[in-house]
Amino acid sequence: MKDSYELAEMQDAVDATQRGFNEVLASLGDASAHPRGERVVEGVFNHRARLDGNEVGYETIAAAGPHACTLHWIRNDGPVQEGDLLLLDAGVELDSLYTADITRTIPISGTFSETQRKVYETVLEAADAARAIVKPGIRFGDVHDAAMAVIERVTREWGFLPEADGTPYHRRYMVHGTSHHLGLDVHDCAQARRDMYLDGVLEPGMVFTIEPGLYFQPDDLTVPAEFRGIGIRIEDDIVVTEDGCVNLSANIPRTADDVEAWVQGARKA
Repeated sequence: MKDSYELAEMQDAVDATQRGFNEVLASLGDASAHPRGERVVEGVFNHRARLDGNEVGYETIAAAGPHACTLHWIRNDGPVQEGDLLLLDAGVELDSLYTADITRTIPISGTFSETQRKVYETVLEAADAARAIVKPGIRFGDVHDAAMAVIERVTREWGFLPEADGTPYHRRYMVHGTSHHLGLDVHDCAQARRDMYLDGVLEPGMVFTIEPGLYFQPDDLTVPAEFRGIGIRIEDDIVVTEDGCVNLSANIPRTADDVEAWVQGARKA
């Protein structure tokens, strides 16, 4: 559990991270003009981290286009192309060493395609479903289960790999956990015993991420061609309260409409 000082540091780390994200969006024109535009994105964010804090909390993931389907894409050496998505997973670590961990996936041109929006809104629904159940007394692993229930239902509705035999085929498209604790370490106490972590009980003051995603590999023949190469993750930092939770990163645009307006506004500035 985090005390009031720690929670204030976590909020400051999130706010600094938001400033970095804003600056990345303002640099998208430069990034799109460079053959290794992902490095432009990485450099802009990391510059903000050094100005406002100690360092980045972890290696920045600036994954454009199909690179977003690689879970920890840190080479950041690809192009940032109009019409593609950019998955930015990054966090500022303050001088106190407390770190944020935020992901936003944005349309580089400022507008989602129909399929991109469909996937985005499913990931957002999963994130909101997970956050809706957060309160003291529930099992930490229940947060993941709530997000995965949405992923399973929607991919089934789309006709991807029907699960008639009970095999959780939807895990093919969501290949990581939904949450991890956060604080001085980006994966705070991740080596703790299962009964204290995944099976642990939520208490007020706990801070963790909620970060579902959908990733359709460019060569995945189990999905229609228009889905291939799309990778989307939405990640927020959550603090458990006495009767629910607060999203520390709620001010960073999340809905598809708000994200489009965010990108369009930054690119006109």
